[in-house]
Order: sequence, then C-alpha cells, then structure tokens
Amino acid sequence: MNPDLTAGDLSTLLAEGRRLADEASRAFGRLSPEQINWKPSAGEWSIGQCFDHLLLSNQGFFPIIEEVLSGRRRPRAWERMPLLPGFLGRLLIATLRPGSGRKARARPAFHPSSSQIAPGIVARFLEQQGRLLALMESTSGLDLDGITITSPVSRVITYSLMDAYRIVVVHEENHLLQATRVMEWPGFPSHELPPAA
Repeated sequence: MNPDLTAGDLSTLLAEGRRLADEASRAFGRLSPEQINWKPSAGEWSIGQCFDHLLLSNQGFFPIIEEVLSGRRRPRAWERMPLLPGFLGRLLIATLRPGSGRKARARPAFHPSSSQIAPGIVARFLEQQGRLLALMESTSGLDLDGITITSPVSRVITYSLMDAYRIVVVHEENHLLQATRVMEWPGFPSHELPPAA
C-alpha cells in the first residue's frame, strides 16, 4: 500500500485511484464467468462479489459530491459537532486499510449479489471509477478538509470530504487485494485467458 494514502492529498488519491483502475483492468478484465464467480469457500466472496460490493459502496458518494459542487449542500446539525468527524474519518481509514488486522463487516444494503455475476462487472467498475475520479478532481478548489459529510453507509457517521475520498480509495485497495487473493487459492480455475482485444 502507498504509505501516504491514509493522509494523502487529492492528487495522491487520484493517482492511486487511476492505478487501481489500471490494475483491475489488467488483473481481472478478461476473466471467464467461472473465474469471476469462483469462491474459496461458501463464506468467502468471489472476485465478482468484490467488484459488486465496490459498485454499491461507491455509488452513494455521487449525490453527495454533486450536491457539494452545486453549492446546495448545507451542513446537518450532527456534521457541525467539533472533533467527531475527524476522529471517525481516521478510525474508518485505519479499519479499512489493507493489512490493518481489523475486519469491517459490510452492512446488508452493501452486500454483493449472491447470484451469478457477469464478467462485465469489471467494466462497470472501471466506468464508475472514471466518473468518480472526475468528480473528485472537480472539487480540487474546495476546502475538502473543511467540508463535513454524512456517510452514505450510516447516518450516525460523519467525516470530511477529504477523508471520504481516502476511505473510497483505501476501501477499493482492500477489496482488490481480496480479489487478488481469490486468484491465488489452489482451487482457482486457472484455464488460459482469452487474448487481449
């Protein structure tokens, strides 16, 4: 993991977000349906489920960033509480960081589909990632540390918009590592990949 990521500035996070998209395309973009849906065990996620979870998790940030950019966003009462947003942001980033040793359970609304997932899930992630990074970049002139938002996951969790960006990228990094580990399991179907288009 990039050691500066948990305190990275916007340009660092954008660069890491693009790197993760490139890595996702390279490592998972040409997998077969069997490979996308293979699980190490019944209780583990497949590669497809890792990407489905990221799509579900990231989509909640779009309306928040768009509202901030439009100038329509007004802080809620609980978002104005001193110290709390900074503490919660740091706690979440530390928890989601790969290798943290902590396990964060996904809330039911963010559980990935339990049915077969089409290989197109990776392309959908890449398309969403491009839109999300463009939105993030468009906020570069704002005081990202001074804007407090409510988490799209829980109404009782607040953090700065800058920490939201860190959470997004660290969360992606975590699940791409999880997907990579699925491919490393001995039983993973390792038939030849089709040639790149």
